[in-house]
Amino acid sequence: MNNEAYLEAVCVSKFYQNVSALEDVSLSVRPGEVVCLLGDNGAGKSTLIQILSGVEKPDKGIVRVSGIDVRLGSPTDALDRGIATVFQDLAVVPIMPVYRNFFLGREPRIGWGPFQRFDSRRAIAATEDALRGLGVSSVAVRRPINTLSGGQRQCVAIARAVHFGARILILDEPTSALGVKQTEIVLGYVQRAKEAGIGVILVTHNAQHAYSIGDTFVVLFLGRQLGTFKRSSLTETQLMRLMAGKIDEANGAVGRGAG
Repeated sequence: MNNEAYLEAVCVSKFYQNVSALEDVSLSVRPGEVVCLLGDNGAGKSTLIQILSGVEKPDKGIVRVSGIDVRLGSPTDALDRGIATVFQDLAVVPIMPVYRNFFLGREPRIGWGPFQRFDSRRAIAATEDALRGLGVSSVAVRRPINTLSGGQRQCVAIARAVHFGARILILDEPTSALGVKQTEIVLGYVQRAKEAGIGVILVTHNAQHAYSIGDTFVVLFLGRQLGTFKRSSLTETQLMRLMAGKIDEANGAVGRGAG
């Protein structure tokens, strides 16, 4: 794992009128590291990933990419810097084939000038190659994406981000509506992204899923950060108690050398 953080949030805060959604929260992710961002509903997870993905701007604090302070003005700015976010709604067109969704907004073209058209042969071949080994058959690539399982659709979205050069993947509750088998498929693909040297921020409220895949855990509670913990410093049960706001568990984990 590279020791230098590629993406960092340093003491970021976000306010909506008089309400504090985030206050002095910090997070960093390195290539080949899975950072799990945990907390119950209302903890501030969504606000933080919106800041890191360029949807929102922090009112205080700094976002750094590869050690340089940046202002992410839009999701396009984030993508240009290799930060790809897969939100819960997946941003797909249900009735379109998988390969069309794979290249949505980045369609390969064939022909010249006004006679250009979508290069379906190239798109199908590239999609098949990217999804090989995920259980998505070459026939399924040509079917509407809504015929795939929830886990397969998540994998298509992740594979698409990787295909277009993501250095950091931010996954927003990718297993929240999935069964056990589909969850295993998605977490397996997260592991493959990690092994390929991609940094992953996995947003979840499921401690069991996080503990099975995570290297580092950032725990939020009501917009505040309870701490950042290495996997070796706490048990799954302690992680669950942290998510419930049990400060005694946070203090105990820090005492054992959490980062």
